[in-house]
Amino acid sequence: MTEPLHIIGGGMAGSEAAWQAAEAGIDVVLHEMRPTVGTFAHRTGDLAEMVCSNSFRSDDSDENAVGLLHWEMRAAGSLIMAKADAHKLPAGGALAVDRDPFAAAVTAAIRAHPRIEVVGEEITALPDTPAIIATGPLTSGALAEAIAAETGQGALAFFDAIAPIVHADTIDMSVAWAQSRYDKGETEEERTAYLNCPMTRDEYEAFIDALLAADKTEFREGETAQYFDGCLPIEVMAERGRETLRHGPMKPVGLTNPHDPTVKPWAVVQLRRDNALGTLYNIVGFQTKMKYGAQTDVFRMIPGLKDASFARLGGIHRNTFINSPTLLDHDLRLRSRPNIRFAGQITGVEGYVESAAMGLLAGRLAAAELQGRALPPVPQVTAMGALVHHVTGGADAKTFQPMNVNFGLFPPVDGLKQGRRGRRDRYRAYTARAKAAWSDWLGDRHAAE
Repeated sequence: MTEPLHIIGGGMAGSEAAWQAAEAGIDVVLHEMRPTVGTFAHRTGDLAEMVCSNSFRSDDSDENAVGLLHWEMRAAGSLIMAKADAHKLPAGGALAVDRDPFAAAVTAAIRAHPRIEVVGEEITALPDTPAIIATGPLTSGALAEAIAAETGQGALAFFDAIAPIVHADTIDMSVAWAQSRYDKGETEEERTAYLNCPMTRDEYEAFIDALLAADKTEFREGETAQYFDGCLPIEVMAERGRETLRHGPMKPVGLTNPHDPTVKPWAVVQLRRDNALGTLYNIVGFQTKMKYGAQTDVFRMIPGLKDASFARLGGIHRNTFINSPTLLDHDLRLRSRPNIRFAGQITGVEGYVESAAMGLLAGRLAAAELQGRALPPVPQVTAMGALVHHVTGGADAKTFQPMNVNFGLFPPVDGLKQGRRGRRDRYRAYTARAKAAWSDWLGDRHAAE
């Protein structure tokens, strides 16, 4: 009888790994410490709870790397993608998720699976049995210490910031308007998925001044904040230059203010629907380390948010990850203890989708190994393969930092025009090649079974 697979952590990666292994015929014990042991960011004990954002980003599988990763996961029977699709919200060309029903649906599916047992406990030591560690950015202190002791080096650390959420009925719609950038989306609901708050040049300058002067979270003595570039606090972006936000999350392009269509805003703050009822909106790109009192003062300077009521203010938390290029083999196994695999953000991928993708691969690889099967290597030309190659050896270990999936991780396609002019054709060539290779890999897997 095949021994069970233990999975530590019930976030995106752990839930996906459990589902994939169980669907392959392996008994799984999924260990999740919440709600017995809470974290700074989580509110519930549900599996796959979303805390930083409710967006899976672009769903375009023809010209976008993360959209391609969506496609590959759907083709592989991903639980996370199935429940995201079932609970999606209008978001233009992006895939945004109604976070609470999504997590509840993932939890229900996992608990109902006959091969999965969910155990509510904190794991504090590395197991001796076949296991996947998918504890994510908020790995408990005791387990983090055990990982550090085994690897001979401390887990690297950086900080993640969370964006605030606003009650929709407190947004002044005589100032704000509904429109997705460039009117993206196939339906009217998608084309109006974002609320936009326009700023004049004077309002923007005053906002930047207040942002820079606001009280910020202080770190403990000797602690140095390193941020992942894809999730920088807005005040850190502002410190890099007064125009940084206007060319980042507050860029005014692709939008027309119906209240004053002849005047182009100097900057625009966008809010994205956060739940199916449309009662909550998160401020896009406004993750922050400001103290709570400062947040309400500064964010109410945004036109349309003068009387805003916040369902959740932003915050900052520690995020840990291992130096995967030196510690993991190409099957995501810990070199010093190959009974253990790692998956999710702790491997140094960034983003919900990337985390779940690493869980999908880890679950399949662990299941195959337990059943005495050998899966062919994941093609590097796929989104899955490019990402796993990067974290298990493609990246420079000395400068290793968390990474979203992107076409810069893919092997080039010969004969294509380089530079901005050839970018669209190049991306389409990447995705066409990836889809064919991923379909072949899935076919090889089914043949091996």
